[in-house]
Amino acid sequence: MTAKTATKKRGSAGKADRFPKSVVDAISEAKILGIRAGTKPHRIIGIWAVVVEGRVFVRSWSLKPRSWYRTFLEEPRGIIEVNGREIPVRPIFTRSERLKDAVEDAYAEKFSTPGARHYVRGFKTKKRRNTTTELRPL
Repeated sequence: MTAKTATKKRGSAGKADRFPKSVVDAISEAKILGIRAGTKPHRIIGIWAVVVEGRVFVRSWSLKPRSWYRTFLEEPRGIIEVNGREIPVRPIFTRSERLKDAVEDAYAEKFSTPGARHYVRGFKTKKRRNTTTELRPL
């Protein structure tokens, strides 16, 4: 096994498993991202997403058993809806404290209205911070 293939196996992202710039830009500009976790048929829900370093990140507000986050833990496949187009995705559960900090900053910048501040502060709690998830295309 070469060093390059070993890196890929550890989950290092290359250009092939990143969204096109047009998709990243649309997610960055939109306030709500449509998402459906898992492969079972159910509705698409709206969540907040941010872009950090050209990568798409989400955090879960709810940790209930039927939340999108818990579904991704059990079945790491789903779709996002961007500009009316469904895009298959897989979750990458973020461990990097540096990235978690950057995601926090991105949420605070993107969702800066008085009504959003409560949720932005709530996303900083340890249980929600630990749900930081990068979405990558399948």
